[in-house]
Amino acid sequence: MGLRDVQLFLRPDIIELIWGHPALALLPVDEMRQATEVALARDGVLALCYGAEQGPARLIEQLCARMDRLGYAPPPEQVMITGGTSQALDMLCTLLTRPGDVVLVESPVYHLALRIFRDHDLDLVPVPGAGQGGVPLFVEALGETLEDLARQGRAARLLYTVPTYNNPTGKTMSMAQRGALVRLVQRERRTNHPDLLVLEDDAYHELWYDEPPPSSLYELAPAGPIVRLASFSKVLAPGLRLGWLSASPEIVQRCIGCGMLDSGGGINHFTAYVAAAFIELGFLDRHVATLRAEYRERRDVLLAALAEHLPSACHWERLGGGFFAWVRLPPGVDGAAFLPTAEAAGVSYVPGACFYAGEGGDDRCRLAFTLVSHDDLAAGARRLGQALRER
Repeated sequence: MGLRDVQLFLRPDIIELIWGHPALALLPVDEMRQATEVALARDGVLALCYGAEQGPARLIEQLCARMDRLGYAPPPEQVMITGGTSQALDMLCTLLTRPGDVVLVESPVYHLALRIFRDHDLDLVPVPGAGQGGVPLFVEALGETLEDLARQGRAARLLYTVPTYNNPTGKTMSMAQRGALVRLVQRERRTNHPDLLVLEDDAYHELWYDEPPPSSLYELAPAGPIVRLASFSKVLAPGLRLGWLSASPEIVQRCIGCGMLDSGGGINHFTAYVAAAFIELGFLDRHVATLRAEYRERRDVLLAALAEHLPSACHWERLGGGFFAWVRLPPGVDGAAFLPTAEAAGVSYVPGACFYAGEGGDDRCRLAFTLVSHDDLAAGARRLGQALRER
């Protein structure tokens, strides 16, 4: 394959339900142009300098004010601008872990985060998630896992979870389970796992379609031990490579004191100025409302088409937000083995096994609905159903 300009790669004659990308037609090109003009006209050379390690005050202030309107505003010293969730995960692994450290991972969970942990040679220990009591992270199973590690003389360093509109399952942890999780981790930090931190990947929090989700884990324990990771990739534009983390002042200071930022300054400084202007102009709230309305329609189209075309042995649940539907395939159908047949029929998906650090997910597939048009969502479900029935 030769050089490309973008990560997205769409094959002719295949409806791609694999990409967790925003709808291209909804990317706010005109508003971004206006925000860029405002940033350059107002801030000029400041926007083109090496940035402050924590990120520009202008964007941090805008984020804190906006989070205050949405429910909870962390103090500025607990916010740091990042290059999106992936860069933040990689940075935290670099600074806070060593090869061989134990990282607990919700199972199933975002598959590309698992790749980042593996890049750092971390020991991934799965915790049963979806399907356990209807929540994405089964707190009782987490407690048992922590006890088992303690008996082995091993201490967990990180717990990675997507508690709100989980990728891939779409499930959301209840408020009661969130409180139980925070209390469990706080107790374990006082006993067997003193350095345990929770990495809360909250990329989809604002993309709810029926009712707003519960408070984030970070809001329940803003002084720690939660690090909340948020991103503009899903609610604005992934090409900005921009996000932020909220954490205790000690964690923020550890991150902004790293050698990479000392050498290069803040992450994506110019785009941070543009994002600040975008928020200040009132564009972001309107854009998120537009995304909610359109993605709600796409979700409904996909779920209706699945109900119409997939065999009765398939199963999925109505998702309240996020980008994905999580489908259980008929008995005896392996998602990875069946993928070539599905693609020959003109539809693609991500096999469920990709989302597990250990075994599991062979009978599942993830369908992404935000990138694809209404017509293609219906056609994709029809092609998948036909391929399953012919099998």
